[in-house]
Amino acid sequence: MSRIPSLSSPFLLGFDEVERALDRVMKGSDGYPPYNVERVAAPDQPERLRITLAVAGFTREQLEVTVEEKELVIRGRQAEDPERVFLHRGIAARQFQRIFVLAEGMRVTGAELKNGLLWVDLVRPEPERIVRRITIATDE
Repeated sequence: MSRIPSLSSPFLLGFDEVERALDRVMKGSDGYPPYNVERVAAPDQPERLRITLAVAGFTREQLEVTVEEKELVIRGRQAEDPERVFLHRGIAARQFQRIFVLAEGMRVTGAELKNGLLWVDLVRPEPERIVRRITIATDE
């Protein structure tokens, strides 16, 4: 059974790559860790966004923030400590990978870990509006 593309409108030309990126993001999101995305207002500044992930129990060394092509990838890796003996284990040591697809021009400006929260700040510079007139050729 073939899947009907969500961007199949005849007016949306060349968005195949966007649709593939959306598919990758949907397949890789299991809900962990929980996160927020917020707009950070700054007057007379380009639009700024902040992604906040709840990463309690992770150290800075166990977290990795990278930009791979047009994707912000945040990974967390916790190793099992073989010397610890648990009578009850309610907090699992787990790995995660969270992927955010970045729009054209988005830049990651920094990341900070504080009180079990990882903040990743992004900025989107205002795009330059260019209007280009296309000459129409005739058969004459």
